[in-house]
Amino acid sequence: MYIRYFLVSILLSYSSVTNAQHQLPQKPAVDTNSIRSKLMKGRVEARFRLYMMSTDNTSELTDYSALAFGGGLRYETGVWHGLSLGVSGFFIWNLASTDLSKRDPVTAAKSRYEIGQFDAEDPSNRNDMDRLEDFFVNYERKGLNLRFGKQEIKTPFINPQDGRMRPTGEQGLWTEWQPHNDFKLQGGWLYKISPRGTVKWYGVAESMGLYPVGVGIDGKPSGYKSNVESDGIGILGIEYRKKSINIQVWEHLIQGVFHTTMLQLERKPVPSTSSGFETGLQYIFQQALKDGGNHDQSKTYFSKNAQTHVVSAKAGWRYKSATLRLNATHIANTGRFLMPREWGREPFYTFIPRERNEGAGGVNAVTMNFIRENTKKKWRTEITYGYYQMPDVKNAELNKYQMPSYHHILADVKYGFKGWLDGLSLEALYTFKKNAAETYGDQKYLINKVDMHHFNLILNYVL
Repeated sequence: MYIRYFLVSILLSYSSVTNAQHQLPQKPAVDTNSIRSKLMKGRVEARFRLYMMSTDNTSELTDYSALAFGGGLRYETGVWHGLSLGVSGFFIWNLASTDLSKRDPVTAAKSRYEIGQFDAEDPSNRNDMDRLEDFFVNYERKGLNLRFGKQEIKTPFINPQDGRMRPTGEQGLWTEWQPHNDFKLQGGWLYKISPRGTVKWYGVAESMGLYPVGVGIDGKPSGYKSNVESDGIGILGIEYRKKSINIQVWEHLIQGVFHTTMLQLERKPVPSTSSGFETGLQYIFQQALKDGGNHDQSKTYFSKNAQTHVVSAKAGWRYKSATLRLNATHIANTGRFLMPREWGREPFYTFIPRERNEGAGGVNAVTMNFIRENTKKKWRTEITYGYYQMPDVKNAELNKYQMPSYHHILADVKYGFKGWLDGLSLEALYTFKKNAAETYGDQKYLINKVDMHHFNLILNYVL
């Protein structure tokens, strides 16, 4: 709770300095290049979020709901000889929710989605849910940007995944270098992560297993939680952009565990045109490093000598404010696609919010999106349908989370208010997943996975 007091103090102190400047008699001019001057010219931002989430499971299985409210402050100083400092924090209140610590009496499963609104490690925690999110020093000069400390980064596999009250954060050194408009190089070394739905910062290896761990390739509960050793994550990304063409190459190396290489090629209509084709192709390769995290294969994260191959593609047509897109993804049956869910969502073109294909191999997925947006009127609408052919729920070698094949429907509407309500935005998201496979009469394969409706209503305000 000290964070909220600290942040409020920042805002009050900043306001006091500003008011004093208007109220006191003018003094001799202050050196505008001094550290004090740059601190006084910092920027304060306040954010508030009201989030209603509800899951309606089938028949006698437990339903879940949660109403959360949170707020936070962010302060970043002005730039002094390329240097600046930033700090932010956020606190959350559980206004109303079902008992998220209680297990379903039929399947022994707990809440999957709503628990991420608060403290996933302690579902009974309803009060002390604040987190220091940003705390960094930044240096920028001639296309080079260096940032060290707590921050948010966005890569294909480590990203904010901002579908709960607060996003995932990272700690380490992050670098971006853009010598000219067509080329960008970024990367760094991360050694701590604070996953969404948690209130603490964890070492990289420690963060693996905070979310449900599924089953190992032997069909028994995965044993990697607290048993993996890794000093951190090394990331390198290269991006080339020329007119309508975008090429990206990414390497994510989790020291001592596994690495993931991604190549992405995209073509989009140039901004000056109102219509045109868009296409994209991704190839992803994964391989274990050494023993995959632990010499005992029952406790490792990535099986020794395992490999993963993924191909994802999209093709679409944009006409004015509307886009129609067809997407497909194939994960080979050579092994599971693995990436800790605590770190971010997957980048596949077939990704639909509220479900992932992480943890599975032998997957064939097809989706179709219809998106319409108007940036001037500040609204966006999306309707998406997807079919996901998964391995059998009892095929532990290729189905870590025992997810059956399913149909997935999403409807998402976002609107940003204008005028005196500027800064306020509203989002309504609904998703439905329908079972499309044999589940052997066991409802543990259904709860929070398929034959379920999921509702979200989100109100954001940025000041």
